[in-house]
Amino acid sequence: MKKIISLLVLVGLSFSCSESFFDLKPQGRASLEQLSNKNGVNALLIGAYSLLDGVGAGNTGRQSTISNYVFGGISSDDAVKGTDAGDQPEQSFIEQYNWLSDNTYFLGKWWHSYDGVARCNEVIQIVSSAAVKDMTEAEKTQVIAEARFLRGHFHFEAKKMWNNVPFIDEKIYVSSDPNSTKVPNTEDIWPKIEADFDFAAKNLPGVQAQKGRATQWAAKSYLAKAMIFQKKWAAAKTLLEDVLKNSGKKLVANYHDNYRTTGNNNSESIFEVQFSVNDGTTGNNGNAGDNLNWPYSATAPGRGCCGFYQPSHNLVNAFKTENGLPMIGAAADGTLDTYNKVDLPNDQGIVASTAFTLDKSVPVDPRLDWTVGRRGVNFLDWGPMPGSTWIRDQAYAGPFTGKKWMYYLSEENSTTHSTSKRNVNNNYRLLKLSHVILWLAECEVELGNLAAAEGYVNQIRLRAKTGSVQDASVTYQVDAYPAGTFAAKGADYARNAVRMEQRLEFAMEGHRFFDLVRWGIAEKVLNKYAAEEAVPGTEPSGRKFNKRGYMAGKVFTSKNNYYPIPQDEILNSQKDGKPTLTQNTGY
Repeated sequence: MKKIISLLVLVGLSFSCSESFFDLKPQGRASLEQLSNKNGVNALLIGAYSLLDGVGAGNTGRQSTISNYVFGGISSDDAVKGTDAGDQPEQSFIEQYNWLSDNTYFLGKWWHSYDGVARCNEVIQIVSSAAVKDMTEAEKTQVIAEARFLRGHFHFEAKKMWNNVPFIDEKIYVSSDPNSTKVPNTEDIWPKIEADFDFAAKNLPGVQAQKGRATQWAAKSYLAKAMIFQKKWAAAKTLLEDVLKNSGKKLVANYHDNYRTTGNNNSESIFEVQFSVNDGTTGNNGNAGDNLNWPYSATAPGRGCCGFYQPSHNLVNAFKTENGLPMIGAAADGTLDTYNKVDLPNDQGIVASTAFTLDKSVPVDPRLDWTVGRRGVNFLDWGPMPGSTWIRDQAYAGPFTGKKWMYYLSEENSTTHSTSKRNVNNNYRLLKLSHVILWLAECEVELGNLAAAEGYVNQIRLRAKTGSVQDASVTYQVDAYPAGTFAAKGADYARNAVRMEQRLEFAMEGHRFFDLVRWGIAEKVLNKYAAEEAVPGTEPSGRKFNKRGYMAGKVFTSKNNYYPIPQDEILNSQKDGKPTLTQNTGY
């Protein structure tokens, strides 16, 4: 022991004149010096891109998944929570408009949005410094443009969730000062979101060598989307026409090619969130935020777990057609629509062991069976959907399952992670040319150009008509609007037709709630939906069946247009003894 102590003393004396001996660099983290070069900057930028899927911000992933299935889906008339009554009750509260500021789903989404913003700001700060010497000014500008595109996205997500949110840029954010980001949420941040997308549009190339990186066309499309949310119709139209005419993008022939792995990054895609599997990771790169949203059976895609996010009867009924057209009326808020008066035949209340033959004679839009799994209809290449064996609790959540993120049996293993068949590499299409076309239709209606709007809607409907179908035994009937229909029936009918087309085309993709809010019709639509979904349904045969009784008495009010700001964030925003964040009205 003494020899060891003596040796340590001698070693200490031999280094006593060198302070660098005690200057130890932190382990497991990169230093500013290490990041201040081209490789380091690119690594930081990839880190910002990596949050696009919603996974990796310290929450559960499902709270901030890019699909927004909780906040844009189950809170709307498109979907129900699914699973059973006791699982994830915080989702049930959101579905039933019982929104409290301590719901951890709101907190998780806030964390994610502003973690993404922080990563973007770090990229901009470091690449802008003089310490980065191995990049040209043009390379630096492109990195900043990509980071600002991403920062625009993360702020957009926060804006549409809470409306009153702070904008944090690289000048405000100081990583060493926790108080630097404690700024008020009283300013309308739309102009700053627009500025980020505008900078990106002016400084990004039209094509990127690496798939998944932002382009000028993605930035212009997102800028137009921000303008549409603000009802800046003319400005949005100019941008959207540029994308439509000059981006080189085109609609794919088959609608479903936008929802399978083999269609990743296809000609219709403008910006996709990239998923990957079997890449040396645990599977979180493979759409892990949606890994609860699979059929409950081990014989189904995903191979069991967990039965969340099921289509509503209302959504399924919306795909019914009459003379090839949606069953809608001339009220812009949908109050005169007739599609939900009689329900499409289904197996609600009929157990899988009971003989059942689906009545397929009612005409429907073929997009229904690329969106929804229903008993007796082919489910990709898995055979006919068998009914309640794929549903965790049919009495509670209904007979349908989602379909757009499912994989083909023949693609299992190649498109699924080796240890979890619920983690897949089927990208999420955040911006598609079909979005651009239907936003153009919306702009034209609001600008009074009904014939032009009708033409854009018909492009989408003709693709649905001529594309492939899921099950030839179903009566599919979808047609374009006859020339002059919009003009003859008036602006409100045209407005409702465009809105219905957006619902049908993008169903179960997490957009519906936010669309209803920006259209100013959420209160009417969702109260009507809750009342109708709460009472028994009726098939054309006269058979009665129970729907979602738990929606009885649920009321959506104007305060529900925006979610409550997480109470934890209000408490954490205190500066000089006072919170800088203000809660949304009504909470």
